[in-house]
Amino acid sequence: MAAICAVLVAIFASYSAAQYLADAVSGLFPPGALLLMLVLRIAIALEVLLPTTLYLSVVIALGRMHRDSEMIALSSCGVGTSRVLKSVFYFAFAIAILVAGLSIYVRPWAFKEVYRLQAYAKSDFDISRMEAGNFYEIKSDRLVIFAEKVDHKANRAEGVFIRSQDGQNLQVIFAKQVYQRTEAVHGRRVLLLQDGYLYEFTRSGEKGKITQFQRVTYLISPNESIALKYKRKAASTGHLFRSRKLKDIAEFQWRLSTPLSTLLLALLGVPLSRTTPRQGKYVKVVAAVLIFAVYYNITIVAKNWIEKGVLNAVPGIWWVQVSLAGLVLVLLWRTGDVFVRRGTKMT
Repeated sequence: MAAICAVLVAIFASYSAAQYLADAVSGLFPPGALLLMLVLRIAIALEVLLPTTLYLSVVIALGRMHRDSEMIALSSCGVGTSRVLKSVFYFAFAIAILVAGLSIYVRPWAFKEVYRLQAYAKSDFDISRMEAGNFYEIKSDRLVIFAEKVDHKANRAEGVFIRSQDGQNLQVIFAKQVYQRTEAVHGRRVLLLQDGYLYEFTRSGEKGKITQFQRVTYLISPNESIALKYKRKAASTGHLFRSRKLKDIAEFQWRLSTPLSTLLLALLGVPLSRTTPRQGKYVKVVAAVLIFAVYYNITIVAKNWIEKGVLNAVPGIWWVQVSLAGLVLVLLWRTGDVFVRRGTKMT
């Protein structure tokens, strides 16, 4: 399990790092926050990676024991399938508790930190992170900046266009040269605009105004708190429980379903692991992966159906879990792992 989890985490981290590195190179994200964002994303992904890891570990470990006839040896020593199921259940129950903590508490906290970092990155403009020829949206798209040339060493840009809006009022600034400075007292970043024009007008069509300037100071990073919009993924589980909105209900059911799916997937791995020495080494692993892919995608679809009102809160997402539990029972029954009929006695 540790080996498989390490591989999955490494794959997920590589994918996420490539995405955030692209944003950092384009200047959309400060490089210093990349590691923190990556850790937060991994913490969020663990609620899915851990059940997946446990499921594959059961299939691979027990499958090898079946191929090497170790399960037959254990059975002859009195270690039956019921004891194997019990051992898998106890271990899966411990992992399910960990997954429940990740899903109920860590998930909303991590998403809240991710949204905060993203909002801060958009509000905290730095000319040294700009790339020439790109448009940068700052402060929830209220400010757009474009530069034809950027000198990162000198914190200077040339051919700069700045568009800002405040309600119905719009401003467009063009400056031939722009320098970035930091105030000694307040520590705020300001732009020194040289040799340019300021165009002011409104959306109502009233007459605008054009102002020519030689040198002007433009405050780009005011000391103001970042107001975060409501995000259901960052909402506390208690708030989701009290909410009657469909999207909140879907998120709440998702958080509760992850520990249950941990248990069911682990138990599903027991009948799927049964192989014979003549079977291929990865036959049951391929089948297990396909079953998990179908189950996971159906769960996502069910969650989206709840959000859009196609499904009610009951049965909600739980019909998928009930279907998985039914599949576990059917496979255990067909392989003789639940009940073995001996006369009139069931063991």
